[in-house]
Amino acid sequence: MLATVVALALAAAQTGPEVTIYNQGFGLVKEARTMDLKAGRQTVAIEDVASMIEPSSVSIRSLTDKDSFTVLEQNYQYDLISPLAILNKSVGQKVRFVRSIGNQRDVLEGTLISSPTAIVGGTDGSASMTYNGMVIRTDDGRIVLNPTGEVEVQTVPPGLISRPTLLWEIDSARAGSNTVELSYLTKGISWKADYVLTLDGTASHGDLQSWVTLDNQSGKTYPDAKLKLLAGDVNRAPTGQGGFGGGLNRDFAAAKAPQFQEESLFEYHLYTLQRPTTVADKSSKQVSLLQAPSVAVSKKLILDAMQGFSDYYPAEGEVGTGDLKPQVRIEFENTLANGLGVPLPMGDFKVYQRDASGSVQLLGEDHINHTPKNEHLSLVVGRSFDIAASRKRTNFTRINNRTVSESFEIEVRNRKEVPDTVHVYERHWGDWHVTKKSQDFVKLDANTMDFVVSLKPNEVRTVSYTVETRW
Repeated sequence: MLATVVALALAAAQTGPEVTIYNQGFGLVKEARTMDLKAGRQTVAIEDVASMIEPSSVSIRSLTDKDSFTVLEQNYQYDLISPLAILNKSVGQKVRFVRSIGNQRDVLEGTLISSPTAIVGGTDGSASMTYNGMVIRTDDGRIVLNPTGEVEVQTVPPGLISRPTLLWEIDSARAGSNTVELSYLTKGISWKADYVLTLDGTASHGDLQSWVTLDNQSGKTYPDAKLKLLAGDVNRAPTGQGGFGGGLNRDFAAAKAPQFQEESLFEYHLYTLQRPTTVADKSSKQVSLLQAPSVAVSKKLILDAMQGFSDYYPAEGEVGTGDLKPQVRIEFENTLANGLGVPLPMGDFKVYQRDASGSVQLLGEDHINHTPKNEHLSLVVGRSFDIAASRKRTNFTRINNRTVSESFEIEVRNRKEVPDTVHVYERHWGDWHVTKKSQDFVKLDANTMDFVVSLKPNEVRTVSYTVETRW
């Protein structure tokens, strides 16, 4: 029969861990640990793992000799020591209260028959603690509710630990030191990309900086970690509540050289930081991702009165008429010729421009999805101030039960001292065709017309057309 070793063999960490963080708010942790094993069956404790670990994801393999041991059983202990945890496990046990009444100290002893739901009050001796929800039966039979004072227990109840711990029952073929690779998934750790695009005075070029924001709430610090970020939509099986446990100043220079090495991985993109970094628990940090100076950009004004009305069919009631303001977009190409040509992870874009004094002012912000290289980006930054418009329906005729004719006028007014261009999008659904128009348009898709309206300073122009719709 194999010998059973009663004492725990503690696994000590060897080097900094490797942490891969995913967009969906979880991470894959891999680290090397050394175990001093005896021959035979024994229990091994792996301390200092994430408190939001997914126990079913834990994997262990020997780096010294892959056939040197077998894992028979795994347990995850996460009942951490705290005043509430101690009192919860002390129900039915003797407790002792020391209370201050004026200048006198009173001692109250009894049996804890209900643990508290909360502990409030001071902790430095200047104020007594109050134990809300606690019930004590004193030795003389009295029932005391919500006592105040300093509580003492006879012993720390079994089962409580100071840090989350994995316990393995291992059958080792030989005695000696064994280095293993421990890997597991944990919730509570995430990353996102943040982009800052600063336009020049003409709004024709901009300097682009990107930052990775890491947020670690997993319950563990990862010192000197090899950090990897996976960008992509990784599917995970639906579960219940998993795991266990309980705006930044950018007025500084980004790194000159790229800090992350990008590579394609399956249908995703992986970014590896080219130096170790510490990802502290209960904290966030930013790391420079990329820099692209002098990216060519363009401004686009879009008047889109019918956006969001895809289920609309013509009727006597009007939709999309009245006073309107054009949407302002900043657009550019993610190409090598434009100083980019790299996969851009999902994140928030903030667009700034320098004013006449050289100070940076926020123009607006938008969100982008994962964007491959050689794709077009269009960022919504706000609404135009000095260009106004109004849209009205001038005619509505029902030709038969399934066909109507509508006429529209869109007046666009440029109140600037410089020329500008507005793209007037008009949308219609069903089987439609234009029977009359004041100017040509580009058909962007099955539902959208683009009337390009070039305006001189202080010019007012009107777009009009008639459309028949059948369904």
